[in-house]
Amino acid sequence: MPAPKDGPLLDDAAGRLIRPYTVSGGRTRPTAALDLLSLVMATGNAPLAQLGPEHSLALGLCDGPTSVAEISAHLRLPAVVTKVLLSDLVECGALTARAPRRNDTPTDRSLLEAVLDGLRRRL
Repeated sequence: MPAPKDGPLLDDAAGRLIRPYTVSGGRTRPTAALDLLSLVMATGNAPLAQLGPEHSLALGLCDGPTSVAEISAHLRLPAVVTKVLLSDLVECGALTARAPRRNDTPTDRSLLEAVLDGLRRRL
């Protein structure tokens, strides 16, 4: 059997060794309110409950403020599964979560013009 290329979750020949629904214990709804842009960060507190290896991998990615989307990409798990894992870590005090900051003017004209200028330069 080839060596796993990305820890215990992936195998070169077989692909994902553990199904996402198994990772989340069949749960599809996180207990903490997390958005894809929510920032999570390790508190330094060890989880009191024994959690799975995926929880440990997720916690290891949270040394600094990291978005849920970024963690999901690193773990190669669907966003909803990642949210369930992270909410478990928030509940046990190992992570803190902060909602994304929202601009008062989400369609700021100067921002949209700057993006458009950048896109035109690339073409």
